[in-house]
Amino acid sequence: MALDNLVDFIALCVSPERSSQAANQTFLVSDGDDVSTTELLRRVAQACGVPARLLPVPVGLMRGAAHLLGEAAVADRLLGSLQVDATKARTLLGWTPPVTMQAQLRQMALLDERLT
Repeated sequence: MALDNLVDFIALCVSPERSSQAANQTFLVSDGDDVSTTELLRRVAQACGVPARLLPVPVGLMRGAAHLLGEAAVADRLLGSLQVDATKARTLLGWTPPVTMQAQLRQMALLDERLT
């Protein structure tokens, strides 16, 4: 999730107009763009202006290797699906993420260029 989106959501929740609707509620929020790990790597490469050099490796092989190395939990996090349903935040509070994932990735890449 883009940091700008998280900050925007928290600001909405603590605003005097909306805080009564957000009080004692638990929300899941997301950028609204569910992507696989592979797609995320492609988008990061695109934002950085470099080609994505990804090798096709069968998921079963990666899970097996991770299991042998004692890192099955890491493989589950990287290879599993994580989709967040932000419907409650959108319907109850009328929140929509102000920044797209691609815009945040471009901003991240520009910041990285300035730091190096």
